[in-house]
Amino acid sequence: MPVDERLLVGLEGGDDAGVFRLDDERALVQTVDFFTPMVDDPYKFGQIAAANAFSDVYAMGGVPLTAMNLVAFPINKLDPGILKEILAGGLDKIAEAGAVLAGGHSIDDPEIKYGLSVTGEIHPDKIWRNQGAQPGDLLLLTKPLGNGILATALKADFVSETEIAAALEWMLRLNRLPPDEEGGSWRQFVRACTDVTGFGFIGHLSEMVADDRVGVVVEMSSVPLLDQAEEMCSRGLFPGGGHRNRDFFGFRLLNEDLVDPILRDVLFDPQTSGGLLLAVDSDGVEAVIRAFNAIGSGCWPVGRFSENDPGRIMLL
Repeated sequence: MPVDERLLVGLEGGDDAGVFRLDDERALVQTVDFFTPMVDDPYKFGQIAAANAFSDVYAMGGVPLTAMNLVAFPINKLDPGILKEILAGGLDKIAEAGAVLAGGHSIDDPEIKYGLSVTGEIHPDKIWRNQGAQPGDLLLLTKPLGNGILATALKADFVSETEIAAALEWMLRLNRLPPDEEGGSWRQFVRACTDVTGFGFIGHLSEMVADDRVGVVVEMSSVPLLDQAEEMCSRGLFPGGGHRNRDFFGFRLLNEDLVDPILRDVLFDPQTSGGLLLAVDSDGVEAVIRAFNAIGSGCWPVGRFSENDPGRIMLL
């Protein structure tokens, strides 16, 4: 594979986005994400898909600049008005992120798919990676878990969109980063960051300890869950992706037999437009939580990194 020293973040670490240096002060953050609908409302689907795509830029610490639509749609089989609503939802979320639509690409396809290619900007010295946590750092989560389970329940007609409105509102939220506070920046306390999407909480937390330099203890009672997520999971409405996550990442767990198996499974639930996972210096946790709360975002301490059991996730 060709090597270019300007590519600061590429494929090697499984990070959320690529980063390419332009000069000493600027680097581009680039990502792409798209998927099939998880809700019936085309406008909300467009919003959720767009919010999900922007999360990768935020997870690197970047600021979104431009977005390009990626569309697959059966144009001769479905009302083009559905596509119009999907794109309108995406466009409104692009505007909310402070970015601009720069174009896109569409294909005629039997299955609807939508998402964005997003380009952002970051200072080359201020990039967040998914690894870099140190012993004693706290683990913070910015959105509750369980939306994959609830989306599965929705598709199976066990719940309606109205009944899971709170979950949809979380999925619609951008993982927008708070502004710096007067007198200092909360960002200086962030050691590592990733967003919780298809690999679930455990899968993406596994990435944070995959270099075997630290382990992490998760306080199960502190992990925020969406209403009805545990109930639907107990009824067997657990997505196939969750089973795959458990099979692939389960080896990293310690104490799993001592934890409620339903609650444990929720940790493997693949999320759509999930929250950020941040490793934060303990000295700055209050500043980080205060900054996120100030913009109306959630921010829950759910664990702590440790020099014990490197590469493993202890459930307590």
